Amino acid sequence: MKRAARQRLLLLFAVLALLVLAGWQLQRDARNQTGPLTSIDPASVTHITLTLPGAPAMHYAKRDGHWWRTDGTPARANDARLGDLADTAAAHVLSWRPSSDFELAKIGLAPPKAALDLDGQTLEFGESSVTGPQHYVRVGQRVALVSARYMPRSPATRTTELH
Repeated sequence: MKRAARQRLLLLFAVLALLVLAGWQLQRDARNQTGPLTSIDPASVTHITLTLPGAPAMHYAKRDGHWWRTDGTPARANDARLGDLADTAAAHVLSWRPSSDFELAKIGLAPPKAALDLDGQTLEFGESSVTGPQHYVRVGQRVALVSARYMPRSPATRTTELH
């Protein structure tokens, strides 16, 4: 075999190897794609219950495009803050793992640091992750890591108090 033909053959094998590796990586990425925290559309959320440590559960309902506190005498709530809580339904998940992989008390999920119920879907929030500004969130039998910005706070909290 001539030297030029041998070099072309080697180049062809190298290109094929790269294509195989790229295909494998694309399949792996597709398998590990995490997506949103829930399948709920945040705009469709009409009932929110927020439970924070040391405080009674706070119940909210959306009526005529505005959020209302439904505990006791109905009162208007901060629409922007409740919108932020509803947006948690579509939070981007960084990774999913079965809850059996964790000691739930060690990651702040036994008991949870906060519980958010969006139209019957319960999200339990735990401690901050050591790997970055992320929190553990239990959804059913799985635990997700999501950005710390989704950690629930009281809707009565002003934005300026958070910084």
